[in-house]
Amino acid sequence: MTDDTIPPFSFPAVHAKKVTAAFDGGRLTSNGGVMLLAMAERRLGLADNLARVFPDRRDPTRVVHSLVDMFRARMFAICCGYEDADDLDHLRSDPAFKLACGRLPDTGRDLCSQPTLSRLENAPRLRDVIRLTYILVDAWMDSYPHEPASVTLDIDDTCDVVHGHQQLSLFNAHYDERCFLPIHVYDTEKSRPVAVVLRPGKTPGGVEVRAHLRRLVRHIRTRWHNTQITFRGDGHYARPEAMAWCETNGIDYIFGLSGTKPLARKVDEVADDIRTRRAIENLPVLRGYTETRHKAKSWDRERRTVARIEATMLGLDIRFVVTSLDVGSAEWIYDSLYCARGQAENLIKLHKTQLASDRTSCRSALANQVRLVLHTAAYWLMLTVRDAIPKARELAAAEFATLRLRLLKIAARVVETTSRIRLAFAAACPEADLICGLPGALLPLGP
Repeated sequence: MTDDTIPPFSFPAVHAKKVTAAFDGGRLTSNGGVMLLAMAERRLGLADNLARVFPDRRDPTRVVHSLVDMFRARMFAICCGYEDADDLDHLRSDPAFKLACGRLPDTGRDLCSQPTLSRLENAPRLRDVIRLTYILVDAWMDSYPHEPASVTLDIDDTCDVVHGHQQLSLFNAHYDERCFLPIHVYDTEKSRPVAVVLRPGKTPGGVEVRAHLRRLVRHIRTRWHNTQITFRGDGHYARPEAMAWCETNGIDYIFGLSGTKPLARKVDEVADDIRTRRAIENLPVLRGYTETRHKAKSWDRERRTVARIEATMLGLDIRFVVTSLDVGSAEWIYDSLYCARGQAENLIKLHKTQLASDRTSCRSALANQVRLVLHTAAYWLMLTVRDAIPKARELAAAEFATLRLRLLKIAARVVETTSRIRLAFAAACPEADLICGLPGALLPLGP
């Protein structure tokens, strides 16, 4: 693009002085913080790991953009708020993006454009996409210094509205939309993503839930042989096939459970007592807990079922969970263990709304799964940058949109000389002291 492509323009005068503007400032960028993402990516090795299992069927003599460079450019763009592949048509010559991808800002070749990225997303076959998805599971396991004694994984799905009749899209009456319902799995205690799988826009059945759990556990067991795994999810994951498989394979679970009349009758006595005490003591709310053994018609055995009973002036509200755990009180099972899964919904919000992982607009389901992999990889980069911030700082607990605004979207002039490259950030940058310390905190870990 030449300097005179966009003509000069004006703003309202200030103190009787005319204000004019033009896009002629030279090699400037509004994404100066992308270098922090580059350090986070090299620390994790995500682009290299994805490229290692990605098939490159191009003619080696004609390759201009390596797989690693394309993965990096796409992940960095997503983190900086450019979730569409065609955003790279403009960012490919951005000096900070080129520098973050290991290219010289002035004399280096520009990055790939949208058509190249679209071919990348549509290149892999089913087995290739499965291997890409498992790279993210490996990234989660790599985040632990050693095999943990136990982990609790939250599994949930979210509505991903589509724009047309794409592969796997279905009309869902609950959401009143044609959509996908991708499954998200998180290590909620650490805020880390484990896996994201594209699936049709309908509630998963028992056989499907069992298949997802089996594949995930099988991959985890290739490295963690002794870790006790607990799955946590809402009511439509409490399928007899999934629970029976967990019990057979030594996996714990705690799932929400829809109330039924036979189940409600088993807690009637406790519920009446709580309702009566609330009325006698004239309390606005009184909550109690109980547990029972319950066997639904589709179950092959009785299972421990916990009830949370809440009496208010409006009546009774009873919620049930079913679990394989035989330890802990009913209150601990529900309040401390099951209710903690609510944080997983906040993590899905980060993934979906702040990293735009619902931008699954490809026709092919495999291409859309590749996009989910890249958006999840971008999640890891943002999480790594946040984890590097000192805990005493306010941004150490910030959401990704705030991190993007305060640390990534900062102005910089990129100057390339014969012997060095200099980044000149804005003197008025409000997080200057923090940004100065982050490169040291993001250095690759030793062997």
